[in-house]
Amino acid sequence: MAYRGIGYLRNKLSIKRGRVKTRYMYYAMKHNVPDFGISTPPKLRNMMSTLGWCGKAVDSIADRLVFREFADDTFDINGIYQANNSDVLFDSAILGALIASCSFIYISADEEGFPRLQVINGDDATGILDPVTNMLTEGYAVLKRDDSGIPQIEAYFTAESTIIYDKQSGAEVYDNPAPYPLLVPIIYRSDADRPFGRSRISRACMSILASASRTVKRSEISAEFFSFPQKWVTGLSPDTEILDKWSAAMSAMFAITSSSGRNESEPKFGQFTQQSMQPHNDQLKMFASLFAGETGLTMDDLGFVTDNPSSQEAIKASHETLRLYAKKAQRNFGTGFLNAGYLAACVRDNFAYKRRAVYKTTPKWEPVFEPDAAMLSSIGDGAIKINQAVPDYLDAEVLRDITGIASNK
Repeated sequence: MAYRGIGYLRNKLSIKRGRVKTRYMYYAMKHNVPDFGISTPPKLRNMMSTLGWCGKAVDSIADRLVFREFADDTFDINGIYQANNSDVLFDSAILGALIASCSFIYISADEEGFPRLQVINGDDATGILDPVTNMLTEGYAVLKRDDSGIPQIEAYFTAESTIIYDKQSGAEVYDNPAPYPLLVPIIYRSDADRPFGRSRISRACMSILASASRTVKRSEISAEFFSFPQKWVTGLSPDTEILDKWSAAMSAMFAITSSSGRNESEPKFGQFTQQSMQPHNDQLKMFASLFAGETGLTMDDLGFVTDNPSSQEAIKASHETLRLYAKKAQRNFGTGFLNAGYLAACVRDNFAYKRRAVYKTTPKWEPVFEPDAAMLSSIGDGAIKINQAVPDYLDAEVLRDITGIASNK
């Protein structure tokens, strides 16, 4: 097979790395929102206002995706994941894929030949994707960087070998017993146009969040006027010291000199009408509504309480779009985890199994929404009626998939 080479993949990663880092900055609430410089005083233009909506959009799905196990696991893939801290590994891979559109699982062998699994974020790995199997034909990953972000240890993956490049000790070549490179992508919402998927933090999310952050900043500035209304005085002598325009705008006293230059009348004092915070609140609520529509969240999720506490069914109905997103993510991530487990089994057994050997192995997930007591009662009544019509149609395993509750048998 003709490979593009590590140089091509290095350049590819350097192009994509900035976009991924930007989304991590939005997730961590460290993004820099540009200021228009129109309504902000010069001394306050460096003031930062942040909102955690992008983090909420990611965590709202990531926290609901709980991987349970592989069914019909003839190659003991469950055992491989359990030996590699599966709880942390699954959550880390899912979170990275939702933020960056994809993350990667790097497979290597320990001293005894047992596979080790390590999650690599999308800003440190890339490759050439096979659209049929959703696995890589060749891959590249940065395993270690120095404090300046310069790669110190790199890995190049092919179907024949894994080459580790260390700036200190040189290159080492490890034979690959699997039929595919030992770097597996975990992709969120891939399609023919974007084979490496799409980030949960879309361009629309970043644009709306930037506008909302500026609204919060303007509201903080306006709160100073709201808390201490500005006063005015007219009829002063032109010899009176006049403040610059921003000092005058921000000062508690706004002065206007007499046009004639003579004090023909006594100075007149007054007070401007107190500002209202309502326009800022309305604008922030508008941006929250746009963000909720973009991400499948509700206004309650973004901190705007709109109704009394709802029942489990009402919450589930209001999050129908979010549920569909989560079910789609389960299908995407389940394929990636199965691919990684399949290649790990090849490393463990030192044998190149065919991909179709695991076609019966299926990923199992916990329910996206855990049912409450009322919902469990409805499920029980429905299960009894269905089993009366079709005996043994719903068994303990099916009910566990619906309720998430395991049987003691």
